[in-house]
This record gives sequence, structure tokens and C-alpha cells, in this order.
Amino acid sequence: MIPRYSRPDMTAIWEPATKFRIWYEIEAHACDAMAELGVIPKENAEAVWKAKDVEFDVARIDEIEAVTKHDVIAFLTHLAEHVGSDEARFVHQGMTSSDVLDTTFNIQLTRAADILLVDMDNLLDALKRRAFEHKMTVRIGRSHGIHAEPTTMGLTFARFYAEMDRNRLRLQLAREEIATGAISGAVGTFANIDPQVEAHVCSMMGLKPEPISTQVIPRDRHAMFFATLGVIASSIENIAIEVRHMQRTEVLEAEEFFSKGQKGSSAMPHKRNPVLTENLTGLARLVRMSVIPAMENVALWHERDISHSSVERGIGPDTTVTLDFALNRLAQVVDKLVIYPDNMLANMNKFRGLVMSQRVLLALTQAGVSREDAYRLVQRNAMKVWEEGKDFKTELLGDPEVTAALSPEEIEEKFDLGYHTKHVDTIFTRVFGEC
Repeated sequence: MIPRYSRPDMTAIWEPATKFRIWYEIEAHACDAMAELGVIPKENAEAVWKAKDVEFDVARIDEIEAVTKHDVIAFLTHLAEHVGSDEARFVHQGMTSSDVLDTTFNIQLTRAADILLVDMDNLLDALKRRAFEHKMTVRIGRSHGIHAEPTTMGLTFARFYAEMDRNRLRLQLAREEIATGAISGAVGTFANIDPQVEAHVCSMMGLKPEPISTQVIPRDRHAMFFATLGVIASSIENIAIEVRHMQRTEVLEAEEFFSKGQKGSSAMPHKRNPVLTENLTGLARLVRMSVIPAMENVALWHERDISHSSVERGIGPDTTVTLDFALNRLAQVVDKLVIYPDNMLANMNKFRGLVMSQRVLLALTQAGVSREDAYRLVQRNAMKVWEEGKDFKTELLGDPEVTAALSPEEIEEKFDLGYHTKHVDTIFTRVFGEC
């Protein structure tokens, strides 16, 4: 991913130097295990650790790979340059390249997941704080983009919190599923390496042994991991779209923080655009792009092929780096989002009480009017609001069929906003465990 949408802690996971350090640790721990089993001399295993403080030369490894056309062999050759060819002769014994590559990839993904989990915690904190801040800030709820009934801005933040909280659990489970390693040799049979070597390496690297690998770790694990990232990206877009709608000039119920000196347009000095959430909408598309290729990587030929390799070299870093950036940007948007309660009330009253139509409908049916007739009466008066700019309550009070069933006091009571917020505490307790 380009630096513009990258953060250093996540990009560091995918730097070549980090990858080669993980490769080295896998090989060194494998040598330790083989020495304990008596397969190789202990002094040779100890010699490998002479390189523990070495900063591997990426350019040199690339130079060797240009000749060998094999990245793992190039690394092992470079390692021998530091350790000594005789001392290093048991490195990689009984192993295959996938043992190193797949185990490393899963280590990188688990480390990336750990960063993303922290990102999600920060976002959840911001959503929770804003939810309680605006728990009773009334705004109009919309269905199909049309005014429906009153809700609160706190409930809007709360539903996004609940969605992201589910996503956090999904990511935690995806991390657990991807945290496996394989040191099983060619076609995964352990013919030339003891399973205890795999167990030791995985233990030292924070992984569980893959129960059965076919020279590669099964890619259904990776498909689930990237699918989870795709769901998180969709939730990011869900929040971003809501903010973008609320910032539209004719709505203006909320707005991205506009800093001093910020410019909105090269041509129109008055502009204050929702550029951050628009950016997040685009970044979500990039993250979701990885899902289908990850799914298609599941089907490999027999015990292995490398059709997955080129895909993963791209989607591994690009997807995690992008999502890390997006989660952090969204947390900042939520934290500084400017809320306009007066505009929310003005928008809700724009159609002069129309949004209370269901309360009147229910009151009429409870008063003995059939549902069909009640619907007809309410809709008849509602259409005058839409088409003639009338006031809904005034029309109801002037309709003899309505007043035959409901007193003026009963009609008046149906326009109480508190009716729509009476269960907010219940919902908050469900979401947050407190209200």
C-alpha cells in the first residue's frame, strides 16, 4: 500500500527485513529441536544463533535470488555467509520452503491482527463515548432515505458500536484460526523431520501446529481471515456512509471536524466536504478486493502449487495496512464528529408532525376503529402534509372521523417525543451492559 494510507507499525510487519528475521528464527528454532532429538550436533545448532544480531542484507539476498530464482535458497545462502557453510549445513534439514513461507505468513497475519484488534478497541471507545454523550439527542430515523420515526443519535452510535463489537469477536476468532504453523516437510508427511520439531518451532513462535498440512497450510484458514477483514471494511463503510449523508448541506445533522486552515475546494472557498469518510468508502473497496482472491486460493493442485503465492504477497500487506489506516481514520472521525442537535430537531419537524403517523394509527385501532379505516384516515391527512404543506396535527384535529374516535387531548399526546425514547436505556443496557 502507498505511504499515504499506511502506518509504520503495520508496514513494519511486511518489510523484507522483518520477513527474513522470522525466517531465521524458524530455522534456528528448528535446529535447536533437531539437536535435542540428536538428529544434528548441538554445536551446529548453537552456531546458527551466531546470526541472532545480524541485520540481514536484503540487497544481497536479492542478488543471490537473481541467480538461484528461489527466495528461500537465496536466504539460506546468505545465512551461511554469516554462520559459515560447515556450521550451517544442517539448517533447513528435512524441511521444505513452504514450512518457512507459510509459517512466516501466518506469523505476520497474527501480528497484523493484534494491531487491528487494538485499532478496533480505540474505535469502540470512541463510539461508546459518543453514544453516551448523545444518548437522548433526538433525530429523525430514516428508511429508504425518507423520514420514518424519531430515534436518537446515541442509538446511531450504539448500533455502530454493536456492529464493530461483533467484528472484533470475528477478528479474534480469525486470528486464532490463522495462528498455525507447519514444519512437516515435503507433502506434509514428516518423512524427513520429526513432528516434535514442528511442535517446538510453533511453541517458540506463538503458534499451534497445523493438524494436517499437505506441504502447505490449508488456505481455508486464510480465506476466513481475509473474509473477516472484508466484513470489517464493510462496517467501516456503513458508518462512513451515514456520516456522509448527515453532512449533506440540506441535512447537516453532523459534520466531519473542519480544522483551522483546511480548504474544501480549489474552486469554491465555501466548501466543507466529507473527504475523510469519502476516503474511507474507497478504502473499504480496496480491502474487500482481497476477499475473492483469498477464496480462490483455497483450491490448490494436489499437495501444493504456488498459484496462491503471488496473490498473498499482495493481499497480505495491502489489506492489513489499508484496514489499519482506515480503522484509525474512522476512530478520529467519530471522536471529533461535530453534532448539530438543533438541525436534527429542525429536520424532524420539517414535515410538521408527519412522523407521528404510526402513533395515531395505533391509537385509532385501540379506540375501536378497524385497521383498514384507521390507515385510510391517517394517510388521508398525511397526504395533505406532503402535497399541500398542511400541519399534520391540525388536520387530524379538524377531521371529524378522527375526532369521533380520539379526543383533542389524546391526539395531542400522540406528538410527545418522549414516547420514542422511553426504551433507550434498555437498548443501551443490552449493548453496553450499562445505561
